[in-house]
Amino acid sequence: MIPLSIPEMTGKELFYIKECLDSGWVSSAGPHVKLFEDRFKDYIGAKYAVATVNCTSALHLALMCIGVREDDEVIVPSLTFAATVNAIRYLGAEPVFVDVCRDSYCMEPHKLEELIGEKTKAIMPVHLYGQTVEMECVMEIANKYGLKVVEDAAQSLGSKYKGMSTGTIGHAGCFSFNGNKLITTGSGGMLVTDDEEIASRALYLSTQAKDLNHKGAFYHNDVGYNYRMSNINAAVGLGQLEDIERRIQIKKSISDLYYKHLTGVDNIVLPVKKTYCDTVFWLYPILVKYGAKYDRTSLEEKFCQSGIETRTFFTPLHLMPPYVSHRHGDLENTEYISMLGLNLPSSIGIGDDEIIKVCRILRHE
Repeated sequence: MIPLSIPEMTGKELFYIKECLDSGWVSSAGPHVKLFEDRFKDYIGAKYAVATVNCTSALHLALMCIGVREDDEVIVPSLTFAATVNAIRYLGAEPVFVDVCRDSYCMEPHKLEELIGEKTKAIMPVHLYGQTVEMECVMEIANKYGLKVVEDAAQSLGSKYKGMSTGTIGHAGCFSFNGNKLITTGSGGMLVTDDEEIASRALYLSTQAKDLNHKGAFYHNDVGYNYRMSNINAAVGLGQLEDIERRIQIKKSISDLYYKHLTGVDNIVLPVKKTYCDTVFWLYPILVKYGAKYDRTSLEEKFCQSGIETRTFFTPLHLMPPYVSHRHGDLENTEYISMLGLNLPSSIGIGDDEIIKVCRILRHE
């Protein structure tokens, strides 16, 4: 079996976990959480970081902390994982779906202004599969209309836009450490920001909004959330983070090898690497155009028969029951890309011979 993307434990994960167990600090109050936050923010170049139980909770907190409220509108791509939009709906706010670019599969900034209205509060770019949104344009539009920007960087750790790490360009950014990501904590997320008020508020809300009264008992001035990462999860993250540069280089080697062996294959469209981006593909995405010897469905079946795991692109959220009624612009590119997109195996531990095996099927050999 050649898996799509599975975790690899190669660093000091067990060492840090043992520190947790030996000390008895296994919950969110343990010191490894703060250490992981500090090392992560320093690595990506943010001033503040708040570790959470998953990326969904980080997105939820980020939207709350920038002031998104019930009936506000947040502009977001439909071509994304449901968590992006669910975080908006948790607040009673409304997603407004914008189309994506055909070459990057990410938010099309030039279609944003036509969707901005009186209720628009924020923009949520999604750096899909490691590709980067054209953030300079997004920020110009956001600043023009007084909007906040929360980056969904769940899939783009390691990628940079004009030298800046994804997640650090907007007012807040959110990362995922799910088991299939570049680095994992088992389950976990991270909110990063350069805004002290956002960071302080996010940390407070993530720990059940706990205060102490004059008697030293817990007191709550706000509705809080049990969103704080555990010490054991953070311990795993510390070990993984120490290995991140090697992992990034492996991911780049994977995409380079796919590019080498798939360039020129009929009816296969490879992802475009923008000159202003340093892209680290979480998964290697291709489009299988109509008229290929094998269409996407046939290729999926052939891969499955060969013991190779692949995954189609996300189904557009605006076509699903919970989101079908929400406002949107022309989503032609979104629907086109979703119908043709296929992600190829991209695990850190994949071998060159396994990548070549995948490419031979795509080359009809």
